[in-house]
Amino acid sequence: MKWFLKKIITLLSVYYAHMVEYRAEIFFWVLSGSLPIILMGVWIEASNSGNFSLDSLQFTRYFFAVFQVRQFTNIWVIWEFEREVIEGKLSFKLLQPLDPAWHHVARHISEKITRFPLAVLLTFLFFSLYPQAFWIPSLGTFCLGILAIILSFSLYFLVQYTFSMFAFWTERASAIQELWFLFYIFLSGMIAPLDTFPPMIKEIALWTPFPYGVYFPAAIFVGLPIDLTKSFCIIGGWMIFFFCVNRWLWHKGLRYYSGMGA
Repeated sequence: MKWFLKKIITLLSVYYAHMVEYRAEIFFWVLSGSLPIILMGVWIEASNSGNFSLDSLQFTRYFFAVFQVRQFTNIWVIWEFEREVIEGKLSFKLLQPLDPAWHHVARHISEKITRFPLAVLLTFLFFSLYPQAFWIPSLGTFCLGILAIILSFSLYFLVQYTFSMFAFWTERASAIQELWFLFYIFLSGMIAPLDTFPPMIKEIALWTPFPYGVYFPAAIFVGLPIDLTKSFCIIGGWMIFFFCVNRWLWHKGLRYYSGMGA
């Protein structure tokens, strides 16, 4: 266990130093995720003239929570892994006594740590512009929200890393992620809270992995009604499923990769 922790600390420190070097670029990545803030204005207008289960204040808080949650749950491992396989860089990592997945995990976590000060700064800026939307979640709610973000990050990393395995057989594994994103953008709660969906559509969506990357953590922070026990069980079930599929594809893909002369 001690040697494992030492390796994790080393990887995090190395990749954090790398991310800090590109902190200006990360700032633009943060701003590129501002779609929820734009949609917030649309839904506030809609709530003033329509009949929705959420009022304008709840919409404001919800989309701000979505913006913040997405800062810590966005994943890009499929593009990195795809490039490593195509360019043969994966071969060097296979020589190391460490699963290459940990390099990607450390890179993502380091990037989230780098984003954190920017997220705090944007929080102050947002509430200075919308002081009426300011709220402080209770300690229990805040802890549950952080746990939900960690689980959401873990689930979405497993999902995308599983799709990455197809890079062993195709040069466009990222196309699978692009197809997944079409469903994600509508069912994750990014463009609209699931509470605005018809009840049957919402119930079906909650059994899929899509809402647990955005809607679930955001709903906890804002205080929207959600079945916590059921949600955590569904997240756990999908994580186990994608982990098993990932390991199976990994072992199959490695044999194919080696057969190509890598």
